[in-house]
Amino acid sequence: MIVAERYQHILRLVNEKGSIRVTELSQLCKVTEETIRRDLGRLESEGRLMRSYGGAMRIQPQTTETSYQLREAIHVTEKQRISAEAVKYVAPNDRIVLDASTTAWHMASHLPDIPLTVLTNSLKVTFVLSEKKNVTVINTGGILVSNSLSFLGPLAEQALEEYHVNKAFISCKGVHMERGISESNELQARIKRKMVGMAEEVYLLADYSKFDVQAFTMISGWNQIHHLITDAQTPAEYTQMLQRKFINVIQLPEQ
Repeated sequence: MIVAERYQHILRLVNEKGSIRVTELSQLCKVTEETIRRDLGRLESEGRLMRSYGGAMRIQPQTTETSYQLREAIHVTEKQRISAEAVKYVAPNDRIVLDASTTAWHMASHLPDIPLTVLTNSLKVTFVLSEKKNVTVINTGGILVSNSLSFLGPLAEQALEEYHVNKAFISCKGVHMERGISESNELQARIKRKMVGMAEEVYLLADYSKFDVQAFTMISGWNQIHHLITDAQTPAEYTQMLQRKFINVIQLPEQ
């Protein structure tokens, strides 16, 4: 297989699978892993794929959000378990911020009715918490986006600048070992970036499907994330690498 054919073969495999390991590419292309790494470096420099820890992944140009209804139906069990675990790290009289992710909505449902102040840009989180008499809810306001049932835009961003919280609980579209966390929508990423910056501690709530994904817009590097709560299916190589970055990894056991 000549070099040009190998490049096309690699691209076809990456685009079909979404992501693939260097070891697998080496076997399929019948060349050394070092050759594959050079090939991936060349293809990444041409903007045709994105390298990941131990492999490569398809570039995802999507800039629109998945609808809330669809997100509610995806990886429900993992999100519910992660959100129930996250509630354990909320103490009475905490001031916390929740994003507009479905995981944050599950977390709001699990929160006990104790003295708390919760800041959010999520309409659904606001409605859930409105039934809890001891929880003070502050909604950012802004432009209501029906696809995500969240408030975005300059007014929402400005509202976040007025506050400081103990803890931020956020999810994301993509978790990348080198590049940090990312979102498919730029306005959502801007809001989450503000949330990360206003908190003393940041908890990332991410199930296994978010890993090895680089979405369109960056939210934060790993230097701003303190804790990761994830499920048992997240590969150990990722959790171990994050621990080496001094991230406190809370991985749920298998059920």
